Amino acid sequence: MKFITLGPAGNNHELVTLRYLDFHGLRDRAALAFARDFSEGAAAVLSGTADFMVQCAVHPECSTTMARSFDGLYALDTFISPSRDLAILQRKDVAQPRTLAVMSPTLGYIDASRWEDVELVPTVSEVTTGLIEGRYAAGVGYASTAQDHPELLRVAQFIGTVDDVWIVYGRTRVTEGRLLAWPDSPASRLYREAA
Repeated sequence: MKFITLGPAGNNHELVTLRYLDFHGLRDRAALAFARDFSEGAAAVLSGTADFMVQCAVHPECSTTMARSFDGLYALDTFISPSRDLAILQRKDVAQPRTLAVMSPTLGYIDASRWEDVELVPTVSEVTTGLIEGRYAAGVGYASTAQDHPELLRVAQFIGTVDDVWIVYGRTRVTEGRLLAWPDSPASRLYREAA
């Protein structure tokens, strides 16, 4: 069984996909591959070179991926998971950065008005790598990177993580024309307690 998600290795998509595989007891029975983007991942599932794909629901490509259901790619599971803590990271060799590199879904986590320019970058991993390599002076990246590279980076503002919704896609349509929900989910218990 082969799962595919957005690369590169070490990003939130890998972290959360591995958690999902662990939850289902599949870590030792499933291979994990990485795609450059979700169009490539969807094509791999549709062609049979991968069986399932995992995508964060706030990823900018999510609506395009969901539309691939007309090609035979179906959402078959969803789950909620936090990912790596985020922070506004700043290079130590830049006194006052004027541009902030950020993946668009993370813009809502911060007040971007203090930056002259905001540069949209496709992934948090790319922001983080760009900070290490010196392509960006400041950006929303993985907080742990400042600990891993204390000579280069500092945390200008700790953000933390949110509980994102994640979608698992495959070639089998599981809804059979009906609503699929977990009747004894934590949310269901909250509803019963509130009623």
